[in-house]
Amino acid sequence: MNLKELKEIINLMKEHGLSELEIEKEGFKIKLKKSNGQYIAHEEGIALPKASIQQPALERSQAPAASQPQAPLGNEVIVRSPMVGTFYPAPAPDQAPYVNVGTMIKPDDVLCIVEAMKLMNEIKSEISGRIIEIMVENGTPVEFDQPLFRVALP
Repeated sequence: MNLKELKEIINLMKEHGLSELEIEKEGFKIKLKKSNGQYIAHEEGIALPKASIQQPALERSQAPAASQPQAPLGNEVIVRSPMVGTFYPAPAPDQAPYVNVGTMIKPDDVLCIVEAMKLMNEIKSEISGRIIEIMVENGTPVEFDQPLFRVALP
């Protein structure tokens, strides 16, 4: 589904006074819901814009084993891409990046944007720590689960 189709669906929802709509087509599922006057889209079959994190060994038992990649050595975690798309470290080309090497982060801090299907998805941190490596270049295509950042835990 592209942005034009999504806008057409939202216009139809407005026209008919719908506050919620769910569409399933060829393994793709999208749910649109009107909240506070704005339409919010939730897509299934595409990862949501929340970064998946490689957990340290001590925390591995807290989450399902299938979603946990092998833990790194030491007191570091790897923030991975939750989707396929294009990596952007800043909100716009003329603006400063969200984070740099050495930046202290906390949960819900925006780390980058991954553009997927013409939608800009903010990738947010789930942990506190310090960025020690940015593993992707600006404008580079990224794959699902590809390492984006190395973070030292406090």
